[in-house]
Amino acid sequence: MEHLANFNWAVLAPIFIIQLILIIVAVVDLIRIESTRGPKWLWVLIILFVNIIGPILYFVIGRRNT
Repeated sequence: MEHLANFNWAVLAPIFIIQLILIIVAVVDLIRIESTRGPKWLWVLIILFVNIIGPILYFVIGRRNT
């Protein structure tokens, strides 16, 4: 536990904030969009559980250009 107390959390804070923003924006976009490439429930799982890469995959692959 001493390692966690001595760890510089300022290094990881921006990464956590970016990940949180990506997840929120991707989920909101998924809710608003009518159709995706694949089922929406699968994209929710990918966005939430594949960390930083999940929301990026949704924006690159999952959105259907209309």
